[in-house]
Amino acid sequence: MGVVVDVEHPTRALRTITYNLHEGRATAELSDLAAVHDVDALCLQECDTRRLPETVGPLVLAAATRLNRLGLALYYRPERLHAHGHALRPLRRSMHDRFLAPAHERLLAVRFEDLHDHGALLTLASIHTAPLSATNAMRRHQITEALGAIRATAHATSTLVVGDFNYPWFARSLTRRLSRQGFQVSHSDQPTYVGRGIRGHFDFAISEGMEIASVRTLRQAASDHLPVLVESRVRAPVPTPTMEHDTAGG
Repeated sequence: MGVVVDVEHPTRALRTITYNLHEGRATAELSDLAAVHDVDALCLQECDTRRLPETVGPLVLAAATRLNRLGLALYYRPERLHAHGHALRPLRRSMHDRFLAPAHERLLAVRFEDLHDHGALLTLASIHTAPLSATNAMRRHQITEALGAIRATAHATSTLVVGDFNYPWFARSLTRRLSRQGFQVSHSDQPTYVGRGIRGHFDFAISEGMEIASVRTLRQAASDHLPVLVESRVRAPVPTPTMEHDTAGG
């Protein structure tokens, strides 16, 4: 039996939360976050993948990393989204990765059909780039690699990549670089990291072919990151620019 597209349902923005769970400490917050904010998708980082529930309220687990204990996961609302498969990818390894081997897979992408938006196709992805011990240049390599991999397999669908980018400084330069490649960088209204005396926008959204209605920082309890709520809609396709190769530092 095929998937039934609910064309009569009034379309509202797709509500996606990204949250770094701080080595799984904030897992207990997920059910309340999903319920209070009427969430359609949860994109998580630093999950304890050995203890992830199969469901979080009305959301079901699409996929999670398996090769590292603290990894990525993505939950979705099946009444709104129909999953068409997922991909897990390693990204370029930083010195932190080489010596400590904390995470083999740093990108989790799931392709969906939006049943409340006339069957629009989109890719949602959770990403966790290298920590601040690496350079911005390394993180730009990882981000560019991730976006290029999604473009190569998304078949011109719209894309929303959210997560912990560890990129609180020189973010305007990143925004300009990605804008030239056809991507939109969207930061929230408040900083998203509050640990170790550092504040900044570590967690944000990068999109292509999406209308971003709002990006808001939410409250947290057990994590050093704050969850971020992104409200978005798929928009009409646009020509795809050629991806640049990042050769500069910074």
